[in-house]
Amino acid sequence: MPHSIKGDVVVIGGGPAGMAAALSSWEAGARSVFLLERNEYLGGILPQCIHPGFGLQIWGEELTGPEYAETFIEKLNRTGVEVMTDTTVLELSPERVVKAVNSEGVWELKADSIILSMGCRERTRGMLRIPGHRPAGIFTAGLAQYLVNIAGYLPGEEIVILGSGDIGLIMARRLTLEGARVKMVVEIKNSLSGLVRNYVQCIQDFNIPLLFSHTVTEVRGKERVEAVMISEVDEGGNPLSGSEREVECDTLLLSVGLIPENELSRQAKIPLSPLTGGPWVDEDFSTDLEGFFACGNVVSVFDLVDYVTLVAERAGRAAVFPSSPQKKYILQTGEGVHTVIPQRIREGKDGFLFIRPQKSMRSVTVFLRWEEKIFYEKKISICRPSEMIKLNLSEIPWPQVKGEIKVEIEGTEIRGIS
Repeated sequence: MPHSIKGDVVVIGGGPAGMAAALSSWEAGARSVFLLERNEYLGGILPQCIHPGFGLQIWGEELTGPEYAETFIEKLNRTGVEVMTDTTVLELSPERVVKAVNSEGVWELKADSIILSMGCRERTRGMLRIPGHRPAGIFTAGLAQYLVNIAGYLPGEEIVILGSGDIGLIMARRLTLEGARVKMVVEIKNSLSGLVRNYVQCIQDFNIPLLFSHTVTEVRGKERVEAVMISEVDEGGNPLSGSEREVECDTLLLSVGLIPENELSRQAKIPLSPLTGGPWVDEDFSTDLEGFFACGNVVSVFDLVDYVTLVAERAGRAAVFPSSPQKKYILQTGEGVHTVIPQRIREGKDGFLFIRPQKSMRSVTVFLRWEEKIFYEKKISICRPSEMIKLNLSEIPWPQVKGEIKVEIEGTEIRGIS
C-alpha cells in the first residue's frame, strides 16, 4: 500500500522555480508543503553552473549557480517544508493526486494546490536530424557542462559548437579554459541566441569565431566524430548549395534550444500553449485547470534565473490564496512577438508581463492593442530574442471591458551583434 498524505501545497521539481515556490507558499502561511525532486539534491541545473551572473536582478549581487541554489536551500532548511529528494513522480491526476516513488516506497499525495516546476530539457541531435553515423563525441551543451563541472571529464579536444544559446557560449569559454580548442560556434540564425554579455565574455574575449547564418549539415566519422560539414543558409534556414566546407573536430556540442518539460502536465490534462510548449497561465501563474499552478521554465524558457524566481514566488503565494478563476483579458502575439507570458490577465493590478521578440531590433516600440486601438506603448532602445522584455502590469492602463489584446513590437532589424 502507498503512503498516503494530505497536503496544502505539493511542488513538483526542486530547481530554482520549485525552491522559490515552496518557500513562498510556506511564507504565505501554508503549513503542509511538500517539495519533490527526482535528483539526489536540490538546485536543478544550478549546481553545475559554476559561472557568475545569478542574482543581479533580484538582489543586486552577482552569485554563481551553486551559491544561488545554496541561498534557497538554507532558507528552506529554516522552514517546515518537507523536502523529498531522489523521488520520482510517476502519475499526476486532474484531481490533484500525485503518485511518486523513492527508496521508502510509493507515495500518494493529495493536495489543495499543485505547483508544476519541472523545468526544461535540451533539444537533441535526433530532433535536428543531422545526417551521418552515430559516433561518440556528440553532446548537448548542458551534458558537456555536467561532465566538466561535476564529473570532472573533458568531452573532447577539438570542438565545434552548434547554436549560440547561453549554455553553448558559456561552455565555449569553459572548454577553452580547460585546454580544449573551440574551433568555432555556428548559428543558423542571423543574430545571437544567447545574452550579449555571454557573447562578450565567452566568445569575444577568447577570440572564438562565431558564424551567423550557418549550420551543421553532416557529421563525419563512425567510431568517433572526425569532422562536421557546415553550410551557409538562406533566410529560411535552408543550406545553400556550394557553400559546404569541412571542419575537422572530435566533438560536436549542441546548444540548439530548450523544451519545457510537460509530460506530467499532459497527463493531468492541463491545456498547453502551442507557442511555448507550457501551460497557459495568468499573472499569478495559475493554469487553466483549477488548483494547478506552473512557474519557471516549465511555462516558457526564461533567459534569467532571477525571472524564474520572481514568477515562482508569485505562484507560491497564489497557491495558498487562489484568486478568482475568471480571466478578463486574453493576450495574443502580434507582429514582431514570439511569445508572451502570461497569456491570461484577471485584473493586471500587479505582476509582470514578459515578452520575447521574434528578432533583434533597435529603436523599438512595444504596443498593446484592443479592438484595433492602441491603449499602451513603450519605447526601448534595443531588443533581442535572447532577452525578454519585462513590463510591470500595474503600469498598463487596461481596458474596462473583457476581450482579446494583441501584443506587438516594431523596430529596425539588427543582424549579427551590432
